[in-house]
Amino acid sequence: MEYSSIILERDASIGKVTFNRPTVLNAYNKNISDEIAAGMAELTEDSAVRLIVITGAGRAFMAGADINMVNAWAGLGELDQIRASMGQMLNPNIFEDCPKPIIAAVNGLAFGMGCEIAIACDYRIAAASAMFGQPEIKIGVIPGGGGTQRLLHLVGRARALEIITTGEPISAEEAFRIGLVNRVVPDDKLWEEVDAFAMRLLSKSSVALQNCKKAIYQGENMKIRDGLDNERTLFCRTLLSEDAKEGTAAFIEKRKPLFKGK
Repeated sequence: MEYSSIILERDASIGKVTFNRPTVLNAYNKNISDEIAAGMAELTEDSAVRLIVITGAGRAFMAGADINMVNAWAGLGELDQIRASMGQMLNPNIFEDCPKPIIAAVNGLAFGMGCEIAIACDYRIAAASAMFGQPEIKIGVIPGGGGTQRLLHLVGRARALEIITTGEPISAEEAFRIGLVNRVVPDDKLWEEVDAFAMRLLSKSSVALQNCKKAIYQGENMKIRDGLDNERTLFCRTLLSEDAKEGTAAFIEKRKPLFKGK
C-alpha cells in the first residue's frame, strides 16, 4: 500500500509508524486513520517484526482531530449516522489487541486523539517538551477515542476528570508523576531511550510478552477472581512453550537464553 499520511518503516525486528502531516501537527482525519490501521495490520502480520514504535513527524505526536471532520459529523444530525461514520475510523483497540509490544515515542504535542492513541499503546516514552491533553471540552464536546476510559484506568477517577473537564494540557513531567507515561527524557535523548527500551523487550520471549499483555488487558475487564484464573491459564500455556523450556534451561546452566518466539 502507498502511504501519504504516515511513514512505515522496518529496522530489523522493529516496525515504526510515523504520523506524517507535520504542517497540521499530524491532525487526525479519515485518511491518516485508514493508513494507521493499514500500517498497523501490515506490521502485525509481518513475522519479522517483533515490536512496533509509534511517533509523529515534526514537533507534534498528534495534535488532535481535524475540526472539519468533527463539524461534518455534527452536520449528520442523527446519533446513529454519527456512530456509523465514526465506526469507519480507527479503533484504538487495535493497539491493545496487537500481540506485539507497542511503544509510543511521544516527541511533542499529544492532544485529543493523539493523547488517546498514545494511551492505547503499551508503553509511553516522552520527550521533556511533550505535552498531553484532552481539550475537547473547550469546543463543547468530549473525548470519543477512548480518552475517558483509558485515562480512568491509568491515572484514576480524580485526575481523569480533571484532565478531561478542564481541557488543560499537562507537561511530560506531570504525566510521569501521575503514571501516564513510563519515561521522560531530554528531547535529544528520546530515540536513544526508545531504542534501549526496545532492546530490553526484544531480549525477552515474544510468547511470554504476548501473554503478559493479554493477562493485563483482559484482567482490566474482569473481577479479581476471574482475572486470577485467566492469569493461571495463560501461565500454563506459556509454560508449555519452547521459549519457557529454553529459559528455564538457560537459568539452570547459567547462560543467556536464546528465545525463538515458539
